[in-house]
Amino acid sequence: MSQEAFRDHYEVLQLSPNATGDTVERVYRLLAKRYHPDNLETGDAEKFSELSRAFEVLSDPAQRAAYDVRYDEHRSTAWKIFKQSDAGDARAEDRRLFHGVLSLLYIARRRNPKDAGLGATTLEKMLGCPQEHLEFPLWYLKQRGWIERTETGFMAITADGVDKLGNDDLSLPVNRLLAESNGNDMSASAEADRPPHLLREASDHVSAKTE
Repeated sequence: MSQEAFRDHYEVLQLSPNATGDTVERVYRLLAKRYHPDNLETGDAEKFSELSRAFEVLSDPAQRAAYDVRYDEHRSTAWKIFKQSDAGDARAEDRRLFHGVLSLLYIARRRNPKDAGLGATTLEKMLGCPQEHLEFPLWYLKQRGWIERTETGFMAITADGVDKLGNDDLSLPVNRLLAESNGNDMSASAEADRPPHLLREASDHVSAKTE
């Protein structure tokens, strides 16, 4: 595996690196059913192959342990922390993250009210913030009842979270959103909203007011 180009298997399965084995299997089965080539509506052989490879690695304890070493090394060089010019006191950074997370989850909920949610890996990438910097904001937002964890392990905004946003502008990094959308499949589904779909939706709502 050391000679392979790095692939973010957690991103493929939309899972947190802390996901349990049961969660890995549950999410894989959900996505595999959707992208299986025999599915005439949403089948995608290439995506199904990516899912299968990710599951093969993450479902095997030995392979996952070896992969996690590479994952941590890759993330340490790939993630870019907030620009120094944007840094303020810790509370200001927390407030920005609170609003950024709620904004992204709000748009996901607008797309798919019944089954909305984003994985921690997607939030990391779209906010340009590593997971360790999101642990406190996600904990706080969950404790306040503004977000909740779905059955698949994703985070989703609650009705109270929508009310919390009120009439504030959505807080979304437009340049990152547009860049992330390049080369991604743009088809959406009601059961698992992938990052590119959210990116397209988000870019249409960046300057909009929440309802």
